[in-house]
Amino acid sequence: MRKALVCGISHYENYPSISGCVSDAIGVKNVIERHGDGRINFGVKLLVGRDESNAVSRNDLKNQIEELFSGDSDIALLYFSGHGHLENSDGYLATSECKDGDDGVSISEIVTLANKSQAREKIIILDCCHSGIAGSLAGEKKYALISEGLCIITAAEPYQFAVEKNGSGVFTKLLIEALSGGAANVLGNISVGDIYAYVDRSLGAWQQRPLFRLNLKTFSAIREVSPAIDIRYIKSLVDLFETPDSVLYLDPSYESSSENAIVENLEKFEALRKLSRINLVKTSNDEQLYFTAMNSGSCCLTERGKHFHTLVSDNLI
Repeated sequence: MRKALVCGISHYENYPSISGCVSDAIGVKNVIERHGDGRINFGVKLLVGRDESNAVSRNDLKNQIEELFSGDSDIALLYFSGHGHLENSDGYLATSECKDGDDGVSISEIVTLANKSQAREKIIILDCCHSGIAGSLAGEKKYALISEGLCIITAAEPYQFAVEKNGSGVFTKLLIEALSGGAANVLGNISVGDIYAYVDRSLGAWQQRPLFRLNLKTFSAIREVSPAIDIRYIKSLVDLFETPDSVLYLDPSYESSSENAIVENLEKFEALRKLSRINLVKTSNDEQLYFTAMNSGSCCLTERGKHFHTLVSDNLI
């Protein structure tokens, strides 16, 4: 069982309103509740503060977070978009009625709830100013205190602001892109590590810097999309290449336009084409596979291809 609490607060009584937080939250909900093929992924509870008539109070948010991290779900995920507040020793998620900032929901208290949760994997994603304080010990950003199974991704470092651009948080826009498939690996799986790497490489040195804290033994797939290649072609690596360093010699019998084409070799060549497109196979002379075959050249595995060959050989794929 996977469950997620997705909260976006645009309406504030005492802070400037933030136009994009509700739409960002809805965007996150829409992308995580199902996998790319339509299968159910997360059971999502959406909590949004659009205006005075449906504001989100501190009690609302705190109670829902407590419920999220109760029980023994496989994954419990919290996403928040709104104002953040920083004190010397703690950060706070500001709710609609907040006046001073520290009357919001304590980030350290949220991390404590996640640390104590029986969920096998806990994920906290915060798109708010000063969110990087999450997981710090007593406000010291050099030290993190997170239990096994917990991952924290924040939009900015403790003393940075989270930027909104064109009606959406810069961080959340990248998060949704990553979850939509931008961060997917060859097999179509998207982990928290993939998400952070996608966001990290999309932001320059002078922009807000995302922060990543985790204590995980393995990366599970947060979402699955269509793979870049059918897994049967990945598995064929060990049939095409005896060892990771093997060289496969081609000839015109591998190419369908040749009068010497052989059915068995045509099937191999189709697999080589697909593997070449995702940088697992390369020709020895850097020509296209067609010319390599017609000129009786050879091909081999890239370094990435060698890695996947080993994974298949070791029954890890």
